Amino acid sequence: MKPNQIKRAVLATALIIVQLALAMRLRAQDTNTIEIIKQLQKRIEELEQKVKTLETRPSGEPGAREPKINKRVEELDQQVKTIERERLLDAAAAEAKAKTAPKISLGEQGFSLSSAKGDFSLQLKGVLQVDSRTFFNDHGTVGNDSLLLRRARPILQGTVFRDFDFLFVPDFGGTSGPQIFDAYLNYRPIPEFQIQAGKFKMPVGLEQLVADRDTWFNERGFPGSLLGGRDVGFDLHGELFQGVVSYAAGIFNGVGDGRNSSNADFEDDKAFAGRLFFLPFKKAGIPALKGLGFGVGGSYEDMQKTNTSGLPQTTGGSLAGFISDGQQQFFSYNPTNKAVVVASGEHWRVSPQAYYFYGPLSLLGEYTISDQEVSRTVTAPTTTRTLANTAWEVNAGWVLTGEEAAYAGGVVPRHPFDPLAGSWGALQLVGRYGQLDIDRAAFPLFSDSRTSARSAAEWSVGLNWYLNANLLLKTSFSHTTFTGGGGSSSTSPANRPAENVLFTRLQLAF
Repeated sequence: MKPNQIKRAVLATALIIVQLALAMRLRAQDTNTIEIIKQLQKRIEELEQKVKTLETRPSGEPGAREPKINKRVEELDQQVKTIERERLLDAAAAEAKAKTAPKISLGEQGFSLSSAKGDFSLQLKGVLQVDSRTFFNDHGTVGNDSLLLRRARPILQGTVFRDFDFLFVPDFGGTSGPQIFDAYLNYRPIPEFQIQAGKFKMPVGLEQLVADRDTWFNERGFPGSLLGGRDVGFDLHGELFQGVVSYAAGIFNGVGDGRNSSNADFEDDKAFAGRLFFLPFKKAGIPALKGLGFGVGGSYEDMQKTNTSGLPQTTGGSLAGFISDGQQQFFSYNPTNKAVVVASGEHWRVSPQAYYFYGPLSLLGEYTISDQEVSRTVTAPTTTRTLANTAWEVNAGWVLTGEEAAYAGGVVPRHPFDPLAGSWGALQLVGRYGQLDIDRAAFPLFSDSRTSARSAAEWSVGLNWYLNANLLLKTSFSHTTFTGGGGSSSTSPANRPAENVLFTRLQLAF
């Protein structure tokens, strides 16, 4: 072989070695590969020196070592090919292993574990809400100004065998002590057909179905006071036409207005609840109309026997009744002469509802009727009446920093709070007006008009500061006026004093 040919062969081998060395940076932990590369680089230097020696020979002088050099070049080329083949095999093995390895994630959505295909998963989430309530001009009422742990909920959810989802949510906040709020299993073979069983929210109200972490104000509006809360039952639900239509229909133990189930039924007859909701322009390609939704929900039950558990909650008092935004009871079933009011017969609810979300704008409206048969017992006159209590509300919001508002998920800041970087999160201005009216037939046989108001009207304004996807600060002011319940004569009762409350909340949710 001529010297120039030897030189070209050596330089070609050197080029291959350099390329291999660059590829091998990804495997710097492999000591053997690095050592082989060093040895090959050394051999290249030796061969280059020999080429220089051959080039200094006279042109007619034969190269005695040319055959050995050619053989060595071939050996080096074969080693390069072997190493490259091993690298490709190792990469394929690593890729195959990654496809079967479990996945671990830790971020703003919480901590999660899942199998490679996602058929099995486990997520740990949580909600912590620390509130304050400060009342103004409350005429010396004791115990209403408060700092409280409103909610403290670890959330465990996940999936088994791809189609079975579960959720378990205990609560250690509030004033009722530890309790289980949600505990259910959901089978979802397809989005259009899903079956859920356990304890969860009855599918009726609009604001009632908003997650606790995503409510605009510290407390929900009046329509939720006339709806059942969380109950034990079975529910068939799904989404049709890619979410344009959603439906839910279930059978439950049955609970009174504003109540949550105690995990056991108080009678044999069951309650039926359902909801239809439409997003007609979700797939229409018109951005301004995609966030328009409307629907109706309702429930029905027939009390097997008279009971007090079928009446509204007792929050804020010792008897069943309704509460204000500040969680103070303004109406109760408290007739005079020691008479006792119980639920009896039919109880149905209906709730037409709608919302509109577009960019930073959010609107939500809802109307609720709770039509319930009640009986007066113990003291004459013992009688039965059907009372139709009603409530409605309108909510409006605007994200001052321009982020999009949503029915579910709250507001996610484009620039999370970081003063050093000059970013401050997202600000949302919210407002609400609502009213709850008691059926006039409730007075005086079922409720004392001197201490129970006939209606309550409330307006609220607030500012929500989303520091990031997990931290939220809320401040709002609520003013509620009442008709009746002021404590004067039963024929001409004065109005209960207005309620003025300043709310704050620090929330951590993930």
